[in-house]
Amino acid sequence: MPEVVFSIVIPTRGRPESLQRCLQAIARLGYARERFEVVVVFDGEPAEAPRGLEQHLQIRSLTQAHTGPAAARNTGAAIACGKYLAFIDDDCEPAANWLTELERALDATTECAVGGCVISALPGDPYATASQMLVDYLCAYFNSDAGACFLTSNNLAAPRRVFLEVGGFDRSFPLAAAEDRELCLRWRRSGRPLVYRESAVVHHYHAMNLRGFLRQHYGYGRGARHLRRVIAKSDARGIPMEPLHFYWGILSYPWRSSARPFSRLRLSALLALTQASTVAGFLREGLA
Repeated sequence: MPEVVFSIVIPTRGRPESLQRCLQAIARLGYARERFEVVVVFDGEPAEAPRGLEQHLQIRSLTQAHTGPAAARNTGAAIACGKYLAFIDDDCEPAANWLTELERALDATTECAVGGCVISALPGDPYATASQMLVDYLCAYFNSDAGACFLTSNNLAAPRRVFLEVGGFDRSFPLAAAEDRELCLRWRRSGRPLVYRESAVVHHYHAMNLRGFLRQHYGYGRGARHLRRVIAKSDARGIPMEPLHFYWGILSYPWRSSARPFSRLRLSALLALTQASTVAGFLREGLA
């Protein structure tokens, strides 16, 4: 039988419609079906993977106690059969060449972790657009041709053996916030490279209202504070604060992007709200 090259791991909780769309997109991948499997991990809610795709995909599913997406990814990785792990979230849909592009990058650099490009699939949603714009800015700021420092967990691949050796995601992160940053730091400190592959694309369907938008970035602030706490235990130097021009760059990013002129001021205001919410979450977690 052909080797299983990729195990696609999807953590999920309470979003059956999104999971269905994600799996349907995976079934359309331009990659030999026998060379990848899908592992769906239900985080605390016993359920079955959507039916009707068995003839198109090799799907396995399991349920863990509710401990968050970081732990769910580790649970999936533990039972995966593939040479490589590919992580994607249930509200994302990969482009047809996603696995092909990830494989090229993984094969080209020994023991690397590879992150791809995430594109908001909801251009008419200002909150989804602003959130994705923040991620775009971070990727541009921290990643270069010389190497990457920031990869997101909804479009991330790595050799399974190395992922397990490094220790996987830190299970102490209960939210979808900063667990990918912590893994990236630990991966690089182990002497292994990170690679950003812009051509490995997933489309992100994350509709939000103002309340959800603020809650998301409040959670990012909590994750950022927890990240500093975790890093301080292993490295007395901790994580240095970014310079002021980093934050100015966030607010001015819409004016340097392809955003339509009439929407740039609005996007800048929303990006300012992301930073205010992040600070609030950071302070709250510091008092916890």
